[in-house]
Amino acid sequence: MADVAVSDDVEKRRKQRAAKAEKSGPRAPQAFKYDNPEGEGGKTIVSLGQTDVVRGLVQIVKKGEGDNNLHIHTGMDSIWFVLKGRVKFYGENDEVLGEYGPQEGLIMPRNNPYWFASTGDEDLELLQCVGYDRDVKNERVDLQKRKWEVNATEHIDGRVPVGE
Repeated sequence: MADVAVSDDVEKRRKQRAAKAEKSGPRAPQAFKYDNPEGEGGKTIVSLGQTDVVRGLVQIVKKGEGDNNLHIHTGMDSIWFVLKGRVKFYGENDEVLGEYGPQEGLIMPRNNPYWFASTGDEDLELLQCVGYDRDVKNERVDLQKRKWEVNATEHIDGRVPVGE
């Protein structure tokens, strides 16, 4: 019986979103430009753009730094794609999920525990494209404390006016 109630609630939210989208019309395109900003912190995040269902960003991670505690995301799936450098992804109990270099990557479905670190001889540039399940509240849930302290994270807006 609970499954029917959840299903009805999900369908109700979908209909509400469809009505809102029809009323507001199509979203405007978003243009972006990525240049490595050579940030000062251990990690720099360059936002490429976002809608209600997708987000794109580039993480620049200094050698030896990373997203270094085991965690999950409850409502988003991620595609991780190495632009430059090398990255190692880990799962539970520090199990190595894979090590990737340029033009390689990993798809991480929601609720899968992971962490990663830059492992190459140069800074890591990692493209992250995420898709959101709009019927699930997305939260980052830390499953462990940080293995080491990441230097300050800088956030930079990489969006530019359309047509430039």
